Order: sequence, then structure tokens, then C-alpha cells
Amino acid sequence: MDLYSLLREFADSWMLLALFLFFVGVILWVLRPGSTKTYRDTANIPFRHEKAPAQAEANARKEA
Repeated sequence: MDLYSLLREFADSWMLLALFLFFVGVILWVLRPGSTKTYRDTANIPFRHEKAPAQAEANARKEA
């Protein structure tokens, strides 16, 4: 059996299983209890400076 066939057989069977388990693990990690606060905070980053851009607010602090 040549190397290509061996690697192809490995990729079709065990690597597929390993990547599927990794994918399931990532999904479970994201949906774990207690992660809601972290991801909610990250999701709200664009809305933190609704009244003025962050640059304008930083300049206003420097001038004051």
C-alpha cells in the first residue's frame, strides 16, 4: 500500500471521527452554563459607544 492510499484511508476514517468530536466539543464549550455573560459582553462591544465614537470620547477626556 502506497503512502497516499494509507493517508487517504486514515483521513476518511479516523481523522473524520476526530474532527467531528472536536466540532462537538467546541459547540458544547460555547453552550456551557456560565458562558452566556462572556459572550453577551463580547456581542455588545459595537454598541458600547452609541452616542459618540470611541475616538471622540477619548479626545474629550484628554481635553478635560
